[in-house]
Amino acid sequence: MPPADLPDAPVLPRVGWRRLRSMWRRWFLWVMLAVLVTGLLITVVWLAGRHEIEQVQQRLERDTADATVELRAALARNLQSLQATDADAQRFPAEAAQLLRNHREWLRIERRDASLALLAAEDTPYRPHPLDLQQRPSSLPELVQACTAAERQRGGAYAPSHYLPMPGGGGVEVLEVCLPSRHGGYLIALYSLRSMLTELLDARMTRGQEVSLLELDGTRLASIGTARRAGNRIFTAQQALELPGLTLMLRVDGWRSAPDLFPNLLTGLVTAMSIALVSVLVLLARDTRRRLRVEHDLSNTLAFRKAMEDSVLTGLRARDLDGRVTYVNAAFCDMVGFTAEELLGHADEMPYWPPELAAEYRNRQHVRQASGITAREGHESVFRRKDGTRVPVLIFETPLIDDRRVQTGWMSAIVDLSEQRRIEELSRASQERLQATARLATVGEMASLLSHELNQPLAAIASYATGSLNLLETPPLPGQEAEDRRQLALAMRRIAEQAERAGRVIRSVHDFVRRRERAREPVTPRQLFEAVMPLVQLQARKLDVRIELHVPAGLPAVVCDRSLVEQVLLNLARNGMQAMDRPELRRRVLTLSAAPVVAGGESRRWVAFSVADEGTGIDAEVQERLFTPFFTTRRDGMGLGLSLCRTVVEQHGGALEHAPNQPRGTVFRFTLPAAGAAAPAAPAAPTISSPSSPCNP
Repeated sequence: MPPADLPDAPVLPRVGWRRLRSMWRRWFLWVMLAVLVTGLLITVVWLAGRHEIEQVQQRLERDTADATVELRAALARNLQSLQATDADAQRFPAEAAQLLRNHREWLRIERRDASLALLAAEDTPYRPHPLDLQQRPSSLPELVQACTAAERQRGGAYAPSHYLPMPGGGGVEVLEVCLPSRHGGYLIALYSLRSMLTELLDARMTRGQEVSLLELDGTRLASIGTARRAGNRIFTAQQALELPGLTLMLRVDGWRSAPDLFPNLLTGLVTAMSIALVSVLVLLARDTRRRLRVEHDLSNTLAFRKAMEDSVLTGLRARDLDGRVTYVNAAFCDMVGFTAEELLGHADEMPYWPPELAAEYRNRQHVRQASGITAREGHESVFRRKDGTRVPVLIFETPLIDDRRVQTGWMSAIVDLSEQRRIEELSRASQERLQATARLATVGEMASLLSHELNQPLAAIASYATGSLNLLETPPLPGQEAEDRRQLALAMRRIAEQAERAGRVIRSVHDFVRRRERAREPVTPRQLFEAVMPLVQLQARKLDVRIELHVPAGLPAVVCDRSLVEQVLLNLARNGMQAMDRPELRRRVLTLSAAPVVAGGESRRWVAFSVADEGTGIDAEVQERLFTPFFTTRRDGMGLGLSLCRTVVEQHGGALEHAPNQPRGTVFRFTLPAAGAAAPAAPAAPTISSPSSPCNP
């Protein structure tokens, strides 16, 4: 071989390999596609066959369940028929014979006494040979058990099935049911299991199927229907037939040939569509370039829409690089009152710009376009609605970028600030009104407290002064000069005490308004009652009210602001007496009392003060507003007494409550901490068992 021919020898193998590799690349995808389509067809056919098999099985199970319900209902109707023929001994033969003619599934109906001794029996007219009764005693134990169960549940009960030989050879599988008789003893019906299936089930159950009754262990007792043919597939379904005293299994065996290659029209259609899919894929390959161009345009559109969707709750406005409006959403149109057609295309001057600010807005827009600002920025502005009203807005503007990362305009998100400005203005006005109200309330509270709290001391001073004047104007009786001087001196001391008390009230009210800590001291409950008793007695004599005071000895002292607590007792006592100021009330008794209360152990000791009247009580609608300031049921009342009483008690850490009094009236109770007890917080006050209730505020 010449040397020049040596390098040419391996060229052909290289060319053949390249061609083979090119062919492999060309056909590989199509071969894989063909394999996938073939696998798809095989899977679809297999799944269709499986689906058809599952449908047959589900239909068979549904039919079995329906047959079980039908058989159980038919047996229940038979029991009702048997119970309806429960006649005396004379009519039993005729009615039993008629019943046997109507029910072919029954072989025999017997009448037995309580010991199951046979009294009478009737056989079915549809069997030529009588039953072999000599073989039946073997079933008596189960029959005794069934009759016992029937007697206990007062209904029919079934005995286990057994085989009963026939005189001419062979035999039948029978089932006995026992029913208590109204005339004593039992009625017993003998079923033929095969006849029971034939007569009580629909004939459609035996078309292409075999229906059987089985024991729970699977022993076949009786069966009817079509026998299995060779080459067919068996489908089986079982349902429990639960009867009183007995449970059997109803089994249905269905025969069906193997499914066809294409079991239904859907499978054929899927196969045809799979073949068409291959053809469509060839056409789609030619359309790839055109789809790429469409996808490019679609990505730009999606990017544009996504930028708008980020702020769908605000007004959106898109402009190009020349400032021309290219898009507005519905929120922006509602904000300015113009339609989208009226806004699109505008560039230099927008219809929603205020005329006096149009030049400023135009210059600002030109500066932004010339500078090429691309950073996000937000600024406040003012727009003019179509009706001429102005709306403050907050504008957030961001560059509008396409898929090539090139800016094509601006996207603006506009927020309407009208509601925010209105709320801010309302908030400022409310703050100013609250401040003014607080100042007025402080002044009013001071005036109301002074007028209300000073009313009782001043009234007492006036009463003592009048009494003193009366003593001075009345000529003294012989021997009464010393007594008159003593009473006059007592009245002067009382006037001085009430004047001092009025001073304390002023100081206490002043401290109460300024919310300062009051001077508190230990005071015994009796001292508190004795301090207000003179004023209480004055009004009690005027209203013809008898005062009863119950203060046990040994009560601990309470730590309190004495003047405020005395005022609380006086207000509650006056309310109670005024509640009894009714002409129809003959018994008018006001009870003042004090009692110890222990809450949370010995470290939390309290003293409960009670003021109970025997008035008309408090209406339900009044109770809801009882402690409301300035609410009163009296014409001359100020409506502050009970409200201030509760405030004073709660500031001492106690609680003021009310409840109906027995037999009538209302009782008010409030608690104060005992001296030496742990200082309680206001919520820690004890709950009084029979809460107190105010009289007439």
